[in-house]
Amino acid sequence: MNYLIAVLPDRIQAEAAYLALEAEGIQSTILGRGYKTADEFGLVDPKDQAQKQARLMSYWLIPFGFFAGFTFSLITGLDTFAWAGEIGNHVVGGLLGAVGGAMGSVFVGGGVGLLVSGDALPYRNRLDMGKYIVVAQVSEAISRQATRILRKFDPENIQGYADTSGT
Repeated sequence: MNYLIAVLPDRIQAEAAYLALEAEGIQSTILGRGYKTADEFGLVDPKDQAQKQARLMSYWLIPFGFFAGFTFSLITGLDTFAWAGEIGNHVVGGLLGAVGGAMGSVFVGGGVGLLVSGDALPYRNRLDMGKYIVVAQVSEAISRQATRILRKFDPENIQGYADTSGT
């Protein structure tokens, strides 16, 4: 299944586009004030996803970092923190490794998710600006027909997406 997304400046044009698509038997949805929200439709908030990914990665990176730091200190025999004693040096090395693991989970898990947000964020921003989005769920065969219908309403942006989730 493919999706065709058109950003329209006001509610009247969004409703007219929806009705035109419906008249041709094309299933569509309106997103915007008074209609479905981005969350109800399933547009993923990239900040939430980034936080979730960072938290998930921290569950295994922090203990791994502690173990790696402890082991590195044990193997090398460094006496970096004389005040801590022999075992204390290894524990401090483990704690420093855990800090490195936490930084890794934030930068890799969360940082990349915030920087590479995909196309959901611009659509969310347009909804926040008071614009409306018409999403048509089409097969590849009627994608061109739906595009022609939506172009009649002079959308700010029109974009097609292929569902690659395998469902």
